Amino acid sequence: MLVSGSLLLPALVRASPAATPPPIDSGDTAWMLTATALVLFMTVPGLALFYGGMVRAKNLLSVLLQCFAITGTISVAWVVYGYSLAFDATGMEAGTLNLASFIGTLDNAFLARLTKESVIAEFPESVFITFQMTFAIITPALIVGAFAERMRFSAMLLFSLLWFTFVYAPIAHMVWAGAGGLMWDWGVLDFAGGTVVHINAGVAGLVAALVLGKRRGYPNTPMPPHNLGYTLVGAGMLWVGWFGFNAGSAVAADQTAGMAMLVTQVATAAAALGWMAAEWITHGKPSALGIASGVVAGLVAITPAAGTAGPAGAIAIGLSAGVVCFFCATTLKRRLGYDDSLDVFGVHAVGGIVGALLTGVFAAPALGGFGTVQDIPAQVWVQAKGVGFTILYTTVVTFVLLKLVGLAIRLRVDEEQEAEGLDLALHNERGYNL
Repeated sequence: MLVSGSLLLPALVRASPAATPPPIDSGDTAWMLTATALVLFMTVPGLALFYGGMVRAKNLLSVLLQCFAITGTISVAWVVYGYSLAFDATGMEAGTLNLASFIGTLDNAFLARLTKESVIAEFPESVFITFQMTFAIITPALIVGAFAERMRFSAMLLFSLLWFTFVYAPIAHMVWAGAGGLMWDWGVLDFAGGTVVHINAGVAGLVAALVLGKRRGYPNTPMPPHNLGYTLVGAGMLWVGWFGFNAGSAVAADQTAGMAMLVTQVATAAAALGWMAAEWITHGKPSALGIASGVVAGLVAITPAAGTAGPAGAIAIGLSAGVVCFFCATTLKRRLGYDDSLDVFGVHAVGGIVGALLTGVFAAPALGGFGTVQDIPAQVWVQAKGVGFTILYTTVVTFVLLKLVGLAIRLRVDEEQEAEGLDLALHNERGYNL
């Protein structure tokens, strides 16, 4: 039997408001406030430092600034129209395919329906809106790593806003907006964003890297990370923040949140060890960058399964992601020759695909999971459909958006600016004054 729906959030959003608002649970509210802060912490400063340490010193501030600017841009866009497009359920009906299956309306633009008393489950809707805002923020910020060190700031901002509008919001709606959403009705399981966030951003990152082309001198000129200390600190921040990402998606301080926290920790640890072991065997030495990358691969892979996998399944998912992502981010990348600067595709897209497919396996109670999956091959097929649709949709729309932005604004810095570094060339600042 397939599991219908992805997680509790959409069903809660769609619940008809009662004449008298339900009581607020202070425990759930406190946890969701905390989880929201943790997810925002993942982008600023977590992702900013994780990426910032991996670029060359002359581009440190450009990456940090991109993460901060995306945070501001998407926060405002989420209130103006993003929340409405992603979660408005007008016209949705289970089993009916129409426009509402793909995207919400603008009926709730500027949060027109929100009041101070609005409640989701047993906590304020304002908290839920902010929680989901942090997911919308980090997704386009992840793409930054794929085109780092060569995209113009103005083009990056315009592309991020358009991508959020035409890629993130529709995919989130199709997976999370409840009965009547395309992938919800298929029965795709995505507890906290394996498809919506990571496959989505990872595929977009690869498309962007291909459209912009390689960095000058790549792969013949060495371009080592300038400060792996920043990268490890950023990875640690992501690890801690991810508990808000995954356990927060239970939208309650309950047993599901507790299990999501446990499996997140276990899968991440297993992936870090898996990447480290694969690198140690292949290259003879383990590296700091490798274990940091393995940590993120594990966090990514367990995200769709965090609400349904058990501890044993989490170890399997983490180990698989660590090893597979290692080879995709190293061997496959070299053989294909694309310049995904910070391995957004190799870690986020590949890790998300591994996690999404294995969610269909380890959600089964027979394998220690906590879902209702009885027919594992059937659920894996459903997961594969979701993955395939997301890859196809994201690839096509991202490519079109990049081409349109390129017609309006030059996408890439010129050769002299790239050689000087984006910090000075675009922002007239230096990350270091030594």
